Amino acid sequence: MSGGASKGGFRWHPVARLFDAEGEQRPVASTASVMAERPSALALAAALGSPVFRIGGDGPAPEPGAEPLVETLTSGSTGTPRRIRRSHASWIASFEVNAARFGIGPGARVAVLGRLVHSLSLYGAVEGMHLGAEVHLLDSLRPDRQRLALGERKISHLYATPAQLRLLVDHPGAVCPDLRLILVGGSKLDAALRAAARTLAPAARIVEFYGAAETSFITLADDATPEGSVGKVYPGVALDLRQGQIWVKSPYLFEAYAGAPGGAVWQDGWLSVGEIGRLEDGWLYLMGRAGRMVTVADQNVFPEEIEGLLVAMPGIRQAAVLARPDARRGMVLIAVVQGDPAQEAAVMAALRATLGPLKAPKALIWRQDWPTVASGKTDLAGIERETSWPN
Repeated sequence: MSGGASKGGFRWHPVARLFDAEGEQRPVASTASVMAERPSALALAAALGSPVFRIGGDGPAPEPGAEPLVETLTSGSTGTPRRIRRSHASWIASFEVNAARFGIGPGARVAVLGRLVHSLSLYGAVEGMHLGAEVHLLDSLRPDRQRLALGERKISHLYATPAQLRLLVDHPGAVCPDLRLILVGGSKLDAALRAAARTLAPAARIVEFYGAAETSFITLADDATPEGSVGKVYPGVALDLRQGQIWVKSPYLFEAYAGAPGGAVWQDGWLSVGEIGRLEDGWLYLMGRAGRMVTVADQNVFPEEIEGLLVAMPGIRQAAVLARPDARRGMVLIAVVQGDPAQEAAVMAALRATLGPLKAPKALIWRQDWPTVASGKTDLAGIERETSWPN
């Protein structure tokens, strides 16, 4: 074996190989408890020899525990990212599921697009190394260079968020015929983006997973999943809806927040991050986070549902729905969007027809740039700060 963590923790598989953005192979590095996130290949190599570690993020070094531990960060889309503490075993349990279900192991070539400070990218990279794949870290490349690297390096498995995938397909280039699986997490993949991904990798199976940094996998969705659903439960997950709130129990859950507390709640071994949903014939549908729910004219409204409607409409690439106080309705919604302003009249008409005049956003605010956090998710807190409200 080339290296590895302490017994029971992440390991550097004997046949695993690690490549940086330039395509250079990286060897095992010395161990450390906190690594700078870049160069990412050196950070990952050091992490794989450390029983307790964190890549990037602020705060003190992780404190050792009774078993190997890793600290990761929440996405921070609605505020400051929080450090979370989880056992290596909580990820290794899902590595074993994914090895069997997705063929991740010796012979596979795995790529991650995001920075390792984000838990999705770190997960994909550690999983590949632990299972014996080639792992390619492409976070420092521009999207057009990432797309080129996927093809030239014959990548077979790709971990990406919808935002990262959108940047790839926005840069025309050669197809990636060797890409067999695109694993998408972080937010819902809209139908238009799923179709565009087919032009990137015609032979790839596209699988979405719903979860959170605190929960890891909860459900999986693929081409057989009904429109709007996030799929059925991931192997080993128990799901319970209590007055619409999603609670899960599984071997994949985190242990606790490290430092500032977060929004997840434990109850008798079950965990909830405050998301609301419904089950239909075993398929899970998300409505949104309880913390983002607003009341408009005595109706409970989840901004995430409206954001999903918006990004499925022609001319809309990105959307964030914000609320402000209103004397008549209690709250009123405004949609900040990126796309083609010429479509505004059609978009507003479609929103009113679907949602009704009270729940539909009062106005659209168009912007050319789109702020994101390290995870690739929309920076909702940043958009809120920067938005000038219409009269």
